[in-house]
Amino acid sequence: LGGLSQTDSRDYSLVTASCGFGKDFRKGILKKGMCYGDDACFVARHRSADVLGVADGVGGWRDYGVDPSQFSGTLMRTCERLVKEGRFVPSNPVGILTAGYCELLQNKVPLLGSSTACIVVLDRTSHRLHTANLGDSGFLVVRGGEVVHRSDEQQHYFNTPFQLSIAPPEAEGVVLSDSPDAADSTSFDVQLGDIILTATDGLFDNMPDYMILQELKKLKNSNYESIQQTARSIAEQAHELAYDPTYMSPFAQFACDNGLNVRGGKPDDITVLLSIVAEYTD
Repeated sequence: LGGLSQTDSRDYSLVTASCGFGKDFRKGILKKGMCYGDDACFVARHRSADVLGVADGVGGWRDYGVDPSQFSGTLMRTCERLVKEGRFVPSNPVGILTAGYCELLQNKVPLLGSSTACIVVLDRTSHRLHTANLGDSGFLVVRGGEVVHRSDEQQHYFNTPFQLSIAPPEAEGVVLSDSPDAADSTSFDVQLGDIILTATDGLFDNMPDYMILQELKKLKNSNYESIQQTARSIAEQAHELAYDPTYMSPFAQFACDNGLNVRGGKPDDITVLLSIVAEYTD
């Protein structure tokens, strides 16, 4: 079966739905653009590829009077525009991230902040998925009820993910700042019916794989309504678990592994993009 895609001349596409919650409980409310709390995301189509992105603005900037959602939101909107204008190469998602970040750096009015980022590109004709992940957002690819690909989390140390940053001149060198080139990149073939879940750490810190897979079993077909419903049920479950003080969340487990005595979920913004690989229809 694995060799089928080589002879499959059909173009592929992603049918994608999104759902999320800002951690201040405003259920599924989208701010300007696609933002849940300090998280941001985009879904963009181009004739050569479908491209998705999620970013998680670093909340610590609030202490300096900076709105963390500005950086993540602007980064995602910029990447979306680059894709729609065709200014990208499907096999190079790091290039999308780099170009988007460079635009932010060149802003007339400096935009301060930092965020993690994950970009996923489906090349329609080659049927390959190209990904770039910087930090602790990420993706899963599920086939036949099993995780067949996943992103690697990048942390400097506990709860401090790799991040793109723009700091005020006086704070440069103090604020963590990683290059887009530091993103973990992968490329692999996908098949029709593959499920791709792209999300910020608010999901992965609160829901282990087995729970996510349980929810994905409810996905009956590749129509948008079904995907939207499943995306919502995953986001809702993660949101509920985030506020359960007795639940041993993946985040709490990770904290314990790092010598911290922590229980409960991790209240956070949650962004879920749920996609199914389908046949491309214009």
